[in-house]
Amino acid sequence: MRGLLALVLGLAAGLVLAQPATHEYRLDNGLKIIVKEDHRAPIMVSQVWYKVGSSYEHDGITGVSHVLEHMMFKGTKKHPAGEFSKIIAENGGRENAFTNQDYTAYFQTMEKSRLPVSMELEADRMRNLTIPDDEVLKEVRVVMEERRMRTEDNPQSLTYEQFNATAYASSPYRIPVIGWMDDLENLSVDDLKDWYRMWYAPNNATLVVVGDVDPDEVYALAKKYFGPLKPSKIAPLKPRKEIQQRGRKDIKVEAPAKLPYLLMGYKAPVLLTAEQDWEPYALEVLAGVLDGGDSARLASELVRGATLAASAGAGYSAYDRMQTLFLLSGTPATGHTVAELEQALLEQVQRLRDKPVTKAELERVKAQIRAQKVYEQDSIFYQAMQMGILETVGLSWKDVDAYLERVEAVTAKQVQEVARKYLVPERLTVAELVPQPIDPQHPPRSGGGGHGH
Repeated sequence: MRGLLALVLGLAAGLVLAQPATHEYRLDNGLKIIVKEDHRAPIMVSQVWYKVGSSYEHDGITGVSHVLEHMMFKGTKKHPAGEFSKIIAENGGRENAFTNQDYTAYFQTMEKSRLPVSMELEADRMRNLTIPDDEVLKEVRVVMEERRMRTEDNPQSLTYEQFNATAYASSPYRIPVIGWMDDLENLSVDDLKDWYRMWYAPNNATLVVVGDVDPDEVYALAKKYFGPLKPSKIAPLKPRKEIQQRGRKDIKVEAPAKLPYLLMGYKAPVLLTAEQDWEPYALEVLAGVLDGGDSARLASELVRGATLAASAGAGYSAYDRMQTLFLLSGTPATGHTVAELEQALLEQVQRLRDKPVTKAELERVKAQIRAQKVYEQDSIFYQAMQMGILETVGLSWKDVDAYLERVEAVTAKQVQEVARKYLVPERLTVAELVPQPIDPQHPPRSGGGGHGH
């Protein structure tokens, strides 16, 4: 094991030294372009990131960003509905898109000489979408069905959605990415057109290209295809900061389900909002101490040790745009209650507050994070994705390289400090899924806690 660890560390050091250059450009219309060379295979990934997602929405139009993502495949004057995906497939490419709280992204992975195909199509739909009434109605129905399947018929997802809407009072993170059903039912074609005109513009987008490419050629292509597009007038975003929580919040969600489920979240800062810039890295390490493989505390002590939990996890993301939640979740084992599981999780939190984590634990978590980063470098898609996320939430692609150093620098004392500062009862929201009888004609779907799409 130690030999493997040394190998991973050596690899990580080698990777840092051998990192290919990343180039940054900006067009006159505001489009930012990031190009990273990776010549290991003759392929490239091209991603267009828009700074818009559910956290940009307001009540009445929730879900509009996600519906618009569906509409982006419905054609322009030049390329009618269905043609976009057909052209990508004919060129041997793969494509997809996703919407999140903070961004909407579109991507293609193709043989490197096909980059102009991808650029021409993305530039065309950035400003020239047709948004016909009948297609809008059709896609809204598709999204409503998706909402029924992914959220309303999935007890864990439903609990997660209700939990978010309870945990956040003023932050737009209380809005589900897929939108509320009532808003979807009342979404108008004009809502979509206005949203598209405002946010889908070169000055609100980042083009990320990673792969076997020449940066200057990529820049020349971007200039050719995206250069003529007009920017839009974008007013500065309102902060919409979460108000201070003044005490624990509890919610029970009653839904047809086989098993109970517990979700707990403490308000926590992210890189953009932290008082001390080391705090988010200490929270990342803390999450790893609790839930980073079989030897982490939750797996070894609650699932295997006390056999109190059938499953238990912890999660945190430092890369959100606004204040986030440090999550704990789990399902009690047969013969145990949600109350017992909650007590056990709160005891784990208390232990982190009372005494520093051990040197061995700290090393294990850091080694895991290092290994994970090494594996991530294997994927050109993931390299591009990391840079796209950072740029779109308001950080810089350069922060990718800082991540490992900052995690390495985290001390046991700092992990204890963030536990004491943020994992406190007055910042906590707890949701419990209370299983109701199941209709055999309409069994619930199982699956994750609905964290995005």
